[in-house]
Amino acid sequence: MPRRVAGIIDEVCRYAADVGYTKNYISYGLTRSLSRRAVKGHRTAITDPEEVRHLLLDIDNYGGDITTCYALRLMPYVFVRSNELRGALWKEFDFEKHIWTIPASRMKMRKEHVVPLSRQVEKLLRELHRFTGEGELLFPSCMSNTRCLTDVGLLNALRRMGYSKDKMCIHGFRAMASTLLNELGYRPDVIEAQLAHEEKNAIRAAYNRARYMPERITMMQEWADWLDTLKSQKESTFSRKKLSLSLSKDTAMQTPHETNPRRPRAA
Repeated sequence: MPRRVAGIIDEVCRYAADVGYTKNYISYGLTRSLSRRAVKGHRTAITDPEEVRHLLLDIDNYGGDITTCYALRLMPYVFVRSNELRGALWKEFDFEKHIWTIPASRMKMRKEHVVPLSRQVEKLLRELHRFTGEGELLFPSCMSNTRCLTDVGLLNALRRMGYSKDKMCIHGFRAMASTLLNELGYRPDVIEAQLAHEEKNAIRAAYNRARYMPERITMMQEWADWLDTLKSQKESTFSRKKLSLSLSKDTAMQTPHETNPRRPRAA
């Protein structure tokens, strides 16, 4: 923030000197005198299933603004980047095909990304539609229907729930999903494709997007089922190993929207 403000001051002073309002370029070297921001390390994330369970329950019980509540409830299921969720438009969702297509213009890598919709996500979206469905944005700001909810709004909600910056951040939902999906035995390439991480080889990237989609559809539904099972566990009987094994068995015969195959096992 200091460097941003200094940059604005520098532009104003430079303009004043250019048009003759002042004889001297008084802000020269201002930004250079400020210390550079330290390089950020890994963002904080909760990955222990028992702590994830408490986080999910805290989110369900949070009583803030309606758009903030639903954004936080959806984030663990879809684990997209914050700006991709906050800027979501109703026209991007195809409920007949059960997919959310994020256009390239809104993606970090500037490539279109598809998020398969689980039953749980579609239920939340139907509920949210009653509140914001008349507009374009899923999560309009409380100040304007044409501007989306801010990242700070989501972050402040986590802080009010008691999650400090050293415990959990909004980007942490992606790390949470990545870590646990790998532990649950899903193929790393499929997880990376759903996280929309960049594939250096363009031909391989296009091939993988098509090849992995059936697995991604299954994974996203089973991930949603896993989260719901996690929330329903009693703390006194909680077991990380037991939960993962029983869920795999219980969901073997369940398919998202009654169409998807069983999850391929890791070799």
